[in-house]
Amino acid sequence: MIPYGRQSINEEDIASVAAVLRSDWLTQGPAIPAFEDGFSRELGGGHCVATCNATAALHLAMVVAGIGPGDRVVTSPVTFLASANAAAYVGATPDFCDIDPVSFTLDPEALERNWKDDTKAVVAVDYAGQAANLPEISRIARERGAVVIEDACHGVGGAFFGPSGQPGPWKLGSNPWADLATFSFHPVKTMTSGEGGMLVTANEEFADRARMLRSHGIVRSPDRFIGPADCEVTGEKGSWFYEMQELGFNYRLTDLQAALGLSQLSRLQSFLGRRREIVAAYNKAFDGLPGLSIPGMRDARDAAVASWHLYTVQIDFSDLGKSRTAVMGGLREAGIGTQVLYIPVHLQPWYRRTFGYAPGKCPAAEEFYGRALSLPLYSAMTDTDVDLVIQSVRRIFSN
Repeated sequence: MIPYGRQSINEEDIASVAAVLRSDWLTQGPAIPAFEDGFSRELGGGHCVATCNATAALHLAMVVAGIGPGDRVVTSPVTFLASANAAAYVGATPDFCDIDPVSFTLDPEALERNWKDDTKAVVAVDYAGQAANLPEISRIARERGAVVIEDACHGVGGAFFGPSGQPGPWKLGSNPWADLATFSFHPVKTMTSGEGGMLVTANEEFADRARMLRSHGIVRSPDRFIGPADCEVTGEKGSWFYEMQELGFNYRLTDLQAALGLSQLSRLQSFLGRRREIVAAYNKAFDGLPGLSIPGMRDARDAAVASWHLYTVQIDFSDLGKSRTAVMGGLREAGIGTQVLYIPVHLQPWYRRTFGYAPGKCPAAEEFYGRALSLPLYSAMTDTDVDLVIQSVRRIFSN
């Protein structure tokens, strides 16, 4: 079976994890800052805070940005649940803006048209590894006093070209239009640490607070203590002393995961290159196939620098005369796994029950969902795998 996505692990990755197992540190050790520093170098700068997963990074981004009850957070409905759930975690109102039907990312015109005064943050999702229109989203948000959180969980290693005068390319997660960014290292993503995430920001205060909050709100450095000059029980503050300055979380990454992530980071460019080769082969094979639309690009230049986490096509199932379930079943019989990514978040039962959202709120996103199918895309795919996917898809349409 060829799955829609999977990790690529080699002997160097295994050796890096084994080295940690033989060391004195399995967690809270030196592999964490090494991974953070390596990721910062890959981005070309920024403060990086490793977390146990990307949902934790999104939650921390909300907290350090000061988002809370009474605030509204707008994001795309075409994303994983965590992009919106993070706003709910801090007591804010998650809201949704429709997508651009070309790139499947948040539509700036819809964002501006439906803006509400209580909106304090916009979570711009880089769907499938293609950047959201961050310059326009940032203009709209910052003119109104809101922060921009770039959900780059699909976009590790990706980039995009900016507007005239600032052409770039700009790295996802390291550009002047986002105040914070988050990344995912889940096994189906471009690179993996098993589970794991990263919060990235140019704001040192945001980063320092996120580091504290990921570890129960604890501070161990004497120059950052804020309590009495001496411990009120023993009259001393020895090397063991620590302060819990805020109610934090256990969002720490382990050294085992960080070592795997750092090893994978060394092969990131080869992962990206292979994904782009596969996308080019798919585009050539499927372009012009009646009833199937290949992924669109808002800027054609971005195709060469996007990270291509997903290859999501749009299929007119009624014109094809087959349901999506039937198409997925036919491909599975041929040994090919597919996935639907994503069911619009505003249509999930909890969001409908809690906030009263209903069909018709984001029509472009709902139309996208009715036609979306993600085909296999991962760096370990062989040319034979790619050919099998192409021939199997074409066979379904020829029938």
